[in-house]
Amino acid sequence: MVFACITIRAVPLDIAASIGPAVRKHREILRLSQEELGDRAGLDRTYIGQVERGRRNPTMVSLQRIAHGLGIELDVLIATARELAAGRS
Repeated sequence: MVFACITIRAVPLDIAASIGPAVRKHREILRLSQEELGDRAGLDRTYIGQVERGRRNPTMVSLQRIAHGLGIELDVLIATARELAAGRS
């Protein structure tokens, strides 16, 4: 029996750096201000701004709250971040 070895190289994506732009993209689609999203998510508007600019590294709980405030599931937000990281947006 002969087995073929296929090497697949995973391209590292910096999803963490793309979470902020993903939040901004969804927020702008909904035409929400940072303050409105903060109110919906139960977070301060300055925190939303810091997340969008990559100055804060949000926890999963905060990301879930932001996704809820955007009216989307967390996996949609992460998928958007993956697309942005891969340069496909």
